[in-house]
Amino acid sequence: MVVFIGSDHGGYELKEQIKSFLEEIGVDVEDLGTYSPESCDYPDIAQKVALNVAKSKEKGILICGSGIGMSIAANKVEGIRCALCHDAYTAEYSRRHNDANIIAFGGRTTGVEIAKQMVKIFLFTEFDGGRHERRVEKIGKLEA
Repeated sequence: MVVFIGSDHGGYELKEQIKSFLEEIGVDVEDLGTYSPESCDYPDIAQKVALNVAKSKEKGILICGSGIGMSIAANKVEGIRCALCHDAYTAEYSRRHNDANIIAFGGRTTGVEIAKQMVKIFLFTEFDGGRHERRVEKIGKLEA
């Protein structure tokens, strides 16, 4: 498993902590920026992560100040279902019911321990399929 991760300046500190956590649990991480706490534009980072996730069929993590901007930008890329999550429940059901392939959250709104919990749940929860498959297919048709 490879996880693509990115943040803007508002999520930089939390991204660095999540990268370390992922490495500790044996997950390969590809950091697509930002590489410092200096101000940058979140759509650029969201695009890099989303394009890599869409191409590779792996998963991604995006972190900005609130998580909102990153999730909006990532969802503009075909094949991406980026879920803005706030707790274990939203992380779990973003995978189980929506087959989300990117999780987003806020570096200024999410504590490191809940972020770790959400990431672990997100990465290791399978899509339920079944009736949810039909709904995910309808989401994909909206891109056309």
